[in-house]
Amino acid sequence: MTLIEKLKTRASVLKREIFALYLATRDKRTPWYAKAFVACVVAYALSPIDLIPDPIPILGYLDDLLLLPIGIYLALKMIPEPVLAECRQKAAASSTKLPCNRIAAAIIIALWIAVFILFTSFVIRFVTR
Repeated sequence: MTLIEKLKTRASVLKREIFALYLATRDKRTPWYAKAFVACVVAYALSPIDLIPDPIPILGYLDDLLLLPIGIYLALKMIPEPVLAECRQKAAASSTKLPCNRIAAAIIIALWIAVFILFTSFVIRFVTR
């Protein structure tokens, strides 16, 4: 198996895990804190905009390669095993695709705007002193 085939297989597994997490948020047996965390991870995974844009050298892919898998791992640990097993079965059997999350994209854009405003105000204060 080539490296590209391995990466494609891993990406497929991650997509299925994200869908299983999505299904787990709808299950009554999932604790509220897990639902909140999973909602954030799934929203970020489905967002068309990254927290750190990909064109930024090295750091741009850091969120894709580290943050998202770590978030998925932690989310999977928060969900009770019977619920997770059931949701994984449903995800594997389903051909449904999750939609692109525009709300998460809007939140990330708002975060970037807030950071830009804070940075700009800091620079202006520093320069005018």
